Amino acid sequence: MESQLTPDSPGGRRDLMCASFNQDTTSLSVGTKTGYRLFSVTSVDKMDCIHEGVECSDIYIVERLFSSSLVVVVSLSMPRRMNVYHFKKGTEICNYSYSNSILSVRLNRQRLVVCLEESVYIHNIKDMKLLKTLLNTPSNPSGLCALSVNHGNSYLAYPGSATNGEIIVYDANILSTVTLIPAHDSPLAALSFNASGTKLASASEKGTVIRVFTVPEGQKLFEFRRGMKSQQEESPTWSAYVGKMFTAASTYLPAQVSDMMHQDRAFATVRLNVCGQKNVCALTTIQKLPRLLVASSDGHLYIYNLDPQDGGDCVLVQTHRLFEVDEEPAEGKGGEGPEEIPPQPTNQSYAATVALPSSPPTSTTLMGYSEDGGAQRGEVIPEHEFAEGPVCLDDENEFPPVGNLSN
Repeated sequence: MESQLTPDSPGGRRDLMCASFNQDTTSLSVGTKTGYRLFSVTSVDKMDCIHEGVECSDIYIVERLFSSSLVVVVSLSMPRRMNVYHFKKGTEICNYSYSNSILSVRLNRQRLVVCLEESVYIHNIKDMKLLKTLLNTPSNPSGLCALSVNHGNSYLAYPGSATNGEIIVYDANILSTVTLIPAHDSPLAALSFNASGTKLASASEKGTVIRVFTVPEGQKLFEFRRGMKSQQEESPTWSAYVGKMFTAASTYLPAQVSDMMHQDRAFATVRLNVCGQKNVCALTTIQKLPRLLVASSDGHLYIYNLDPQDGGDCVLVQTHRLFEVDEEPAEGKGGEGPEEIPPQPTNQSYAATVALPSSPPTSTTLMGYSEDGGAQRGEVIPEHEFAEGPVCLDDENEFPPVGNLSN
């Protein structure tokens, strides 16, 4: 899950541009004015910065593949270009340019999906070959899409209309549309699969209803409305609504938190310490207890406990800084006009020394792509990068160069 976090209010970090959790919520990626950072979030008391990348600046998209060394980065200085790095080795695996600005990137162990406003590109993540281009998709200015993290059910969901809440569910493995779901009357605002890729939750811009559908059938399972009452509370409070939603949603939330959701009352309430900031949230398990993680545009990660026995108000147990105390926000970057494109680094990357030459990106051509082409030279991600569970970062033998990947 990724979100641009450029603050709209005073008190937000002006150098924090985006944040995202990886697919199993063991890592937090942060894009900044000067590069990007990867943090480990497997402990409550400690948040280690495992990597800081400075290959390019003004990063507004950064996505890590599970616990592997693969990270995808997009910069405001070149918003049409996607760079794929092996951050452990400090090398660039490949880069691709598109016809318009990249709005979002989604990953699982089988596919890499790039979303533009009116097109979607699906790559085979093992060799970065372009498998399918979905052109003339309905206008999607926010780049809204969701990709199941379960590569066995590698479903992709994206808006099927710019005027209503229709959802297109696409099978990214067999490269075929599966179903169309008339989910809402208003345009879509949120999409999310469960961990197994068998259920899909959606919300519209109107924001009054959350609906959950089976995948791939597209049948409606649940509908949650504001003011929904639980049996223990007579007033239609927000906590009652959340409690009822958690009860019904227990079958599609992650397994580690589903047991506590079988309640007829409001089980838990979270009150954020920050107001007026943009946030990226994730519900996960850390050290055998359910936690809510909130990465905020104020430059902090907040960790809340969800008591699996008694519920109630969730307790803020830890606050981590995403920046050191002595790091000041970048000056003079809030600017009135476009910034100068930074010079290319002097050290040669893998792409500079091995990959075929490519032309600079333009607005009319799609460099390095064809329906049956893709990367002609590059590196193959080995099988152990796709194994279940965390991948060790001691990866001296990862990503061996490949002489020719062309068909």
